[in-house]
Amino acid sequence: MGMTTPCIVVVGGGILGCTIAARLLEREPRARLTLVDRGLVGAGASMYSAGVHFPVGRSERVRQLSAASADYYQTLRARHPRLPMHGFDFFVAAGAVDAEEVRARCAGLLPLSAEEKSRVAPDLPAGRELWRMPDCHVTDVQRLALWYAQRLRSRAEVLEGIGVEALDESADGVRLTLSSGRELAADAVVLAPGPWVNEGCWSGLTAGLGVRVKKVVALHIQRPAEEGAALFFPAEDAFLAPLPHRGHWLFSYTCQQWDVSPEQCRQAWVEAREIVEARETLKGVAPDLESLAGSGRVFCDAYSPSREPLAQYLGRHRRILFAGACNGSGYRLAPGVAAEAVALLNHTLTMG
Repeated sequence: MGMTTPCIVVVGGGILGCTIAARLLEREPRARLTLVDRGLVGAGASMYSAGVHFPVGRSERVRQLSAASADYYQTLRARHPRLPMHGFDFFVAAGAVDAEEVRARCAGLLPLSAEEKSRVAPDLPAGRELWRMPDCHVTDVQRLALWYAQRLRSRAEVLEGIGVEALDESADGVRLTLSSGRELAADAVVLAPGPWVNEGCWSGLTAGLGVRVKKVVALHIQRPAEEGAALFFPAEDAFLAPLPHRGHWLFSYTCQQWDVSPEQCRQAWVEAREIVEARETLKGVAPDLESLAGSGRVFCDAYSPSREPLAQYLGRHRRILFAGACNGSGYRLAPGVAAEAVALLNHTLTMG
């Protein structure tokens, strides 16, 4: 970056904020970096993340972000084989009428023989096509965020349990006032607040983004993680995946409860009606598992109007960069979004 020792503050210690911080230091090892989180690193939305990665995207940009993230995670796993990442193949199930759209949306699909289809998904409802989607994985996202933070502490300042009470931008940089009473001066600030996008001292800056916060619900399937096949249902926007680090399966379906508060979700539990809704979806795609789904997890995530992640400057002076609104795919797209954010920072600080 253009400055001798650029000073960057990343606000938000979830998986995206931690990945941005890591990629920033990869790009510019001399940068003076501070990571600030109002709670503990990885204890927000990242703690509830399914941690599933598959090469899927509704738009060309999201497919590119997903592919770039897949490459990054593959390299990370090769360099650090003890990370909590577990590889497996997904199987994509959809009706024949949706086949063309599914092939466009999902990268690297492989056909299956009739024998393989019967073995992989013997109870798949009639009329469904099935493809293999190789080289997918699932991660304990909170543990990965903590791993990033542990490594960051030797090269950066990590502040936990500290809120940001004010952001004052000028042509020369940004001054942050922290809840501890301390002030920080930065050349640039990256806002990666996850579902807290519309709250806090930056709400006036983010208001024009049109980001909404939606409840996210997933059920836990009480069967051993090593049994069965992972299934993705594009038409239903649902998936069934093993969580080896927890010893059970997870069924993610689309909950349509919008404009919720992260603090409300932090205190919420899975409601009876949500179990009924999820089971109805599960009955249509994997009926043999319906009776095994009776508990789960609930939180929320930020969704952009375009359903694509955002990495863009806010304010007047291109000193405050927002990164987020990953539409329920924060882990899956984090390395790609982080690369976009770092490129924007590099351009601004070089010009500065």
